[in-house]
Amino acid sequence: MPALVLLHAFPLDRSMWDRELRALADVASPIIAPSFPGFGRSQLPRRQPTLDDYADAAVAVMDAAGVQTAAVAGLSMGGYVAFAMWRLHRARVERLALIDTKAEGDTPDAAANRVRLAETLREHGVEALLKTPPKWLRDGSPHWDALKAVIRAQNKEAVAQGSVAMSTRPDSLKDLPTIDVPTAVIVGEADAITPLASSKTMADAIPGASLSVIPDAGHISNIEAPEAFEKAIRAWLRRPI
Repeated sequence: MPALVLLHAFPLDRSMWDRELRALADVASPIIAPSFPGFGRSQLPRRQPTLDDYADAAVAVMDAAGVQTAAVAGLSMGGYVAFAMWRLHRARVERLALIDTKAEGDTPDAAANRVRLAETLREHGVEALLKTPPKWLRDGSPHWDALKAVIRAQNKEAVAQGSVAMSTRPDSLKDLPTIDVPTAVIVGEADAITPLASSKTMADAIPGASLSVIPDAGHISNIEAPEAFEKAIRAWLRRPI
């Protein structure tokens, strides 16, 4: 069975994958879920990292685990890092899952907003994210309290760095036709941050890619609809290479 690398969303850490570490153990081994530098219990970078640095860090965890190639699944920011892994370390990527993410780079306005958010985080801490939070989950989701606890556990500087790192990421649309490994595009039906249209763009441009829409799920689809999410991941992992 393949090794599996799970790349987390912003502004969370590896704990968002706690259920999958258990639930997918019969179809993938080992399952590696790193926290990006500064997130969770990982060491805070001394300089502003890029998403390429996050990709290098994920590969370093693979190296430490003795894993040469793996199925790589990234959700939201993790999807951006998965694109970076494909560009920088494509020989290590056995298959690819792009979840609640998009290939387009930021517009100048969106990039500027991410930089402003970083400044706010450094001044006011991660609570600033929770005053008017983005639509990570559906309205009224029962998972909000758990998500907020994970966000509150993050280092404000790491979250600020992550915001800036996303603002400088390259556009990945040109990379889509180069992806020649089994690829799944997965999106929550109610994802208001990276909507279905972006997922269709990716699935249409990647040769042989599948598109799975997760009912009753927003942007963090594995948390809101874990059974449907895991079904899509299992189907992807079982596709022949």
